[in-house]
Amino acid sequence: MDKRQTVVSTANQQQTLTTSQGMPVDGNQHSLTAGPRGPILLSDIHFIDKMAKFDRERIPERVVHAVGAGGFGHFELTHDVSKYTKAKFLNGVGKQTPICVRFSTTLGERGFSDLDRDPRGFAIKMYTEEGNVDFVCNNTPFFFIRDPLKFPDVIHSRRRNPQTNIRDPNMAWDFISLNPESIQNIMFLFSERGISDGYRHMDGFSAHAYKWVNAKGDSFLVKYHIKTDAGVKSIAPEDSVKIEQRTKDYSAEDLWNHLGSGKAASWTFFIQAIPEAEAATYRYDVTDITKIWPHGDYPLIPVGKFVLTRNPSNNFAEMEQVAFSPGNICPGIELSNDRILQARVFSYPDTQRHRLGANFEQIPVNCPMYGKIHNYQRDGPMRVDGNQGGGVNYEPNSLGGPVEDPSTAAKPVAVSGHAMRNLYANTGDIDMEQPRAFWERVLKEESKKYLVNAMTKSMRTCRPDIKQRMVTLCTNVHPEFGTRLKTALENVDAPKL
Repeated sequence: MDKRQTVVSTANQQQTLTTSQGMPVDGNQHSLTAGPRGPILLSDIHFIDKMAKFDRERIPERVVHAVGAGGFGHFELTHDVSKYTKAKFLNGVGKQTPICVRFSTTLGERGFSDLDRDPRGFAIKMYTEEGNVDFVCNNTPFFFIRDPLKFPDVIHSRRRNPQTNIRDPNMAWDFISLNPESIQNIMFLFSERGISDGYRHMDGFSAHAYKWVNAKGDSFLVKYHIKTDAGVKSIAPEDSVKIEQRTKDYSAEDLWNHLGSGKAASWTFFIQAIPEAEAATYRYDVTDITKIWPHGDYPLIPVGKFVLTRNPSNNFAEMEQVAFSPGNICPGIELSNDRILQARVFSYPDTQRHRLGANFEQIPVNCPMYGKIHNYQRDGPMRVDGNQGGGVNYEPNSLGGPVEDPSTAAKPVAVSGHAMRNLYANTGDIDMEQPRAFWERVLKEESKKYLVNAMTKSMRTCRPDIKQRMVTLCTNVHPEFGTRLKTALENVDAPKL
């Protein structure tokens, strides 16, 4: 049996009801009281146990990506990529690695529709022989910002107004209009791809550049591309409104029914790779995740296949408690200098210690599959793995405690420069290059109309000054884009420019 799968009693096996400590319960329909009309007694330990558990059965929801669904399956390596990395799970064509995957929307709180026009999360946990390796991706190949100091602001701007507790388009568009690096992500989000037709029909992208190192010490900057084998499909806004009248869980329901029927869902894994020596002279800053690497410069390289085959046994135990982090890497996969990536490496486990507890790694769905953990960390709430028994808890020691393995060290990185709040050096009009190419070369006429119409609907109640800034920003992308948006905004029933 899968070690992460919850043991469930069979229907024909009648079990005795117990408290959480295993004591048999004599009655579960009536509280222990002082007479038929008297107060409940403090000595009703079953009532207290049951209610205390109920009072605490909701852990804090994720700050972002609260609405989600997922499943389990495997990753299969289909191509030799030993040229790029020494990671064991990426060496040996045909090797399979168990995986857990969770898809999500970004902003909505639990209970919110999973058809919101919103970036989707695509997180994969691989239970490798060198520890857990996580790919924490989105369905967009770029991001809103390139410095993590702005991350709370971009999220706050798209959440609820702190005074009214209502979503306020003025907040979202005010931020975007003052943050030009966001425009490419906004164009993608308000294009036809903005509302995915379920999780099975969307791609995943790391956006970040990771560093892959091979057995000889050669290093490459690598971006991940995870392409759906079912084909990218989206839902028109008017259709999503109709679906939401029936269910807020369309994407979760689609995935559950698909896997529950015995079918698999699969994605093909590709990478782009830049030799690290070339990265410093590439025309785009490779650590700037508001930009892509054009495939004409660095084509996709096939790696393997992600396959989902089963639903969770219990959603709370496996999907709500699963904890991903871009910092879960292994020898052969290292971190680049990407500022957003560096910040996420801190932020994800920090959030999980708050949300799930100091020992969240011991929750079965988060446990490394291979081998036992050996370190000098002890104690803390909910320590359930034996606390490493009587093993020594300090280093250095002369008692045979675990020792370092220098062969797993990351490749040395040279750093230089002044410690200060450094700006990105290569910005300005170059920030408009890729959005301009998206408008000119990717969007057909109908797609341009869709984009302008979707932005106009979202912006229609915004203040005139915010609309004007967005018109200016879109004009900087392309004069035709700005003109179309200005005309559309002037023709809606809302405050004029």
